[in-house]
Amino acid sequence: MITPDDSGRAMLEKKLHSAEYDCVVIGGGIRIPPKSLPLFELVINAVHRAAPGAKIAFNTTPQDSAEAVARQLVP
Repeated sequence: MITPDDSGRAMLEKKLHSAEYDCVVIGGGIRIPPKSLPLFELVINAVHRAAPGAKIAFNTTPQDSAEAVARQLVP
């Protein structure tokens, strides 16, 4: 879970800096509800800053996260 503020952004960036990620999945709970647009932007920009080499994937449910990653990592 991430809070839609600077502390949430800082926590996410710290986590992203802690390892090298090939792909980051951003779920529909952040992406789809119109009220979540500021949080979605915060997450996208945090991933862009903290894991610039990672692909970004979008799932539709938690169950298709692996498929979302596969779409991005398949050569």
